[in-house]
Amino acid sequence: MASTNNNPKVLLKRTFSLKEQSSLILCTDTMAQSSRFVVEEFLDNIPDEMPIVFVSFETPNRPKYARQFIDASGKTTQQLVAALQPYLPQPQEQAPKMHLVIFDTFNYIGSESLTQFISTIASPFVTILATYHQSIPAWRPAELQNYPTAIQLLQFIANTVIEVTPKTSIDEDDLDADLSRFVIPKNLNNPTYYITLTNKRKSGRAIKNKFLINSKTHDYEYVIEKQEPVTDESPEMFEGLTTFNLNTSEKQKLAKDQVELPYLEAQSFNSGGAIVYEFEKDDDYDEEDPYEDPF
Repeated sequence: MASTNNNPKVLLKRTFSLKEQSSLILCTDTMAQSSRFVVEEFLDNIPDEMPIVFVSFETPNRPKYARQFIDASGKTTQQLVAALQPYLPQPQEQAPKMHLVIFDTFNYIGSESLTQFISTIASPFVTILATYHQSIPAWRPAELQNYPTAIQLLQFIANTVIEVTPKTSIDEDDLDADLSRFVIPKNLNNPTYYITLTNKRKSGRAIKNKFLINSKTHDYEYVIEKQEPVTDESPEMFEGLTTFNLNTSEKQKLAKDQVELPYLEAQSFNSGGAIVYEFEKDDDYDEEDPYEDPF
C-alpha cells in the first residue's frame, strides 16, 4: 500500500483495474471532452469474467461488453432499484463475485434521491461507475435551493473522482465561452486527454494527481503542475516602471512601524472593540461648526 501512495501511476492503474476499494467512482465530463474513453480504460483493465450491468439514460443500444442492459428512461428511482436488484450479488451467496454497474449519466436523478438511491445498490461487491455531465444545467425546485447540488453530493459521496478535460491549446476561459454559445472548436473529444484523479483514503485524506491519458496506446503520463515561484518584493522590482521614486528608505520604514493606529488600541479588548481616538492640541476642531462631530 505504501507504493500505491508514493507512485501516482500505480494508484491510477489500481483504480482502473478496480483493485482500489471504491463503491462509487464518479467521472465528470463536459462537451469539450467526454468520459467515454475513461470508461473504456476501466473495461481494458478489469477481468473479462467480471459481470457488468449497464444502466442507460441516454444510450439507445446495448454495449457489447455489458452482460445486462437496463433502460432507465421513464423509470423512478424505486423502479430502477427493482430492475437492478436481480443482477446484483444476493445476501445468501457464499462467495459473490465483484460486479461493475455502469451508469451513462447521473444527471437525470434528482439530488433529493441520489444518496438513498446509491446507498441502496452499493455493497462491498458492487462498484458503481457513473458519469456526470457538467455542461448540462442542473434544475432544482424552489424548496431545494439551499440543498447541495447533485454534483456536490456526488463529489462528497464518491471514493474516487475523475475529472476529464481536453488536451487543447485553447485558453480555458475562451473554451468555456465558446461552449456556452454551443460553438464546438475542432480537435475536441480526442483519445488523448487529461484527467485529474482524486482518491479519498479511509483516514479522510484526499490524494489528487493529474495524468495525460492516451486511450489508443493505453499510456499514462503523470503531469506535474508548474508552480510560479514566489519572489519577495525588493526595491529592484520597481526600477524602470515609473519616473517616481517608489522605494522606501530605512528611516521611512522605521517611522511607519512606529505609527500608533487607533484600531491597535481597540484590539486590547478594553473598549469593547470601539475605535479609540484621543484629540490632541494640533487637531483642527471648530466647536462652533454644528456639522463637525469629533466622534
